[in-house]
Amino acid sequence: MDEFQFPRLDKTAFSVASSFEEADEQDEEYWSSRTPIERLQHIELLRRINYGYDSSARLQRVLEIAERA
Repeated sequence: MDEFQFPRLDKTAFSVASSFEEADEQDEEYWSSRTPIERLQHIELLRRINYGYDSSARLQRVLEIAERA
């Protein structure tokens, strides 16, 4: 996944669930059928959507010294 690109949307893959429990079961069944690489690629896609492409830089460290009273 070198370039940031949205995957094509397969509109035939949608289904309607009658309850949240049924929807959770369908989600679990779907992700269990995917390979580990596909799961990681999807996580990376979600990370880039939320935080941007260049967000892989390290987090800034903040040092704060607190004095005891």
